Amino acid sequence: MMDGEWNDSLTGDYLWSNVNFGEAVSDVMTPLAWTVLRFILGEWVFLPGYHTCGNIGGRPYLNMSIFATVFHAMGKSRQDLLHTVESTLYMRLPEGMDIPLIPVSRWSLLPALPHLIGMEIKQKRAVKSLPAYLAANPAWCRRIRQQIQEMDTQAELISLWVEEIRPHVTGSVWAILGSASYSADYAFQLRRELRELVGPDDADALISNLSDSSGLLASLGPVVGLAKVARGEMDRAAYVEQYGHRGPHEFELSIPRPAEDPDWLDGQLARLTESPVDVEALLAKRRAGFDAAWQRFQVRHPRQARATRRRIDEVARRARLREAARSEYVRDRWILRAFALRAGELTGLGGDIFFLTLDEVLDVLSGNEAAINYILARQEAYHQYSALPPYPSIIRGRFDPLQWAKDPNRRSDIFDSHAPTSDADRVTPDAIAGSPGSAGRVEGVVRRLDRPEDGDRLQEGEILVTVQTDIAWTLLFPRAAAIVTDVGAPLSHAAIVARELGIPAVVGCRNATMRLQTGDWVRVDGGRGIVEILGAS
Repeated sequence: MMDGEWNDSLTGDYLWSNVNFGEAVSDVMTPLAWTVLRFILGEWVFLPGYHTCGNIGGRPYLNMSIFATVFHAMGKSRQDLLHTVESTLYMRLPEGMDIPLIPVSRWSLLPALPHLIGMEIKQKRAVKSLPAYLAANPAWCRRIRQQIQEMDTQAELISLWVEEIRPHVTGSVWAILGSASYSADYAFQLRRELRELVGPDDADALISNLSDSSGLLASLGPVVGLAKVARGEMDRAAYVEQYGHRGPHEFELSIPRPAEDPDWLDGQLARLTESPVDVEALLAKRRAGFDAAWQRFQVRHPRQARATRRRIDEVARRARLREAARSEYVRDRWILRAFALRAGELTGLGGDIFFLTLDEVLDVLSGNEAAINYILARQEAYHQYSALPPYPSIIRGRFDPLQWAKDPNRRSDIFDSHAPTSDADRVTPDAIAGSPGSAGRVEGVVRRLDRPEDGDRLQEGEILVTVQTDIAWTLLFPRAAAIVTDVGAPLSHAAIVARELGIPAVVGCRNATMRLQTGDWVRVDGGRGIVEILGAS
């Protein structure tokens, strides 16, 4: 990454989406964090010569034109593509929006087939070896963090990277990729069938009982564990070890993990004391809802009951595996942060190390310090982009974040350089459409938040409206009457956790944070995926 190389939308007429990444990466990324991400995904290539993931203004976006081109070459329909991107990439494309194809012939894709087959094999192998990875990874991470701190020379640190860290992180990424497809495809198909058989409310109830006697969904672990610590049922050190790597900035290497803050757990416990929530009661209520929905299903469809129950249990098992894989993959990111911090110490660059690319960090450790000259300009670009609001989740064509942010009529959901539009073009001023996330209907007052650190502003019974949610937001869910997000789809974090806790949710609204303000009165219909604006603040 040289000076100014922050915008892959300038490389061609493509359709970009950050929906999948938008849940995981909520920050503008430093050059090191970005290039580590691209390095780890280096073999995740569907079209030779084209990176699947690009950088737009410091934020990662998927090149949807690549997926559309591959699907077109395989003779699959647009509907096939839409089903795939919604189930595995958490994206719902607006009706009528074109996806520009990359001009390649079907014959030119033939050499890529062995690679595509290889990726599928790697994902399947990773899923089979998931239990071993999940069991061994915490201990591996503890050992490597200790070794990193013991490195006294730059040569030793490079050797540790080559021999231990690099092969581990490039291999473990297939666990998260494989488990995502393994879970999402299966759940999406069953959810769609259940909605046709029993309607959205019972369908949500039947696929939301993910935490049971077999285990707890990893996304709920921190909030359930915190309550146990407060009651003296879980050791503080055990909680930090198990959940201290999870937080609101999991993919940005320059930001400390929660466990690095000695006051973090005390702060979490203090907030729990100020705003107590009974998560176990919410889960018990959800289980009761599941039992009732299942009884109704058995009465209405007795011949399908046995097979459907097996599929429901399988959805829960796969979902727990996916969430656990995500948690351990985030733990691996902490190793990469520790490696960078030690590189900064050994080279004397300190925190400036995060404004080098991965290759440049290795060069500096080897004695080539030429890239240091780029740091100042990159810091300026980083801070400039970080000051902007989140970009649209869907971008087509050339996009300039700075010019977009200056436009008072800009849209926060979609940018199309071929068809400029603004929020004023909308024909439904009193309603916002999204994807059904979690069934249920509720009216209430909006609380619009930009980051989980401001969660103390959320009052019990308010409707949480935000761009996206990740595990750092989970502690806020039990206080909310409903959840509304710009980014997301039925199998994204907000939808899964909301269903698990029995909270209505509408996700993937794309522009809810621009149209709604704290104090507005709205009606949320999670089953239909609609937010009605009943009164402005």
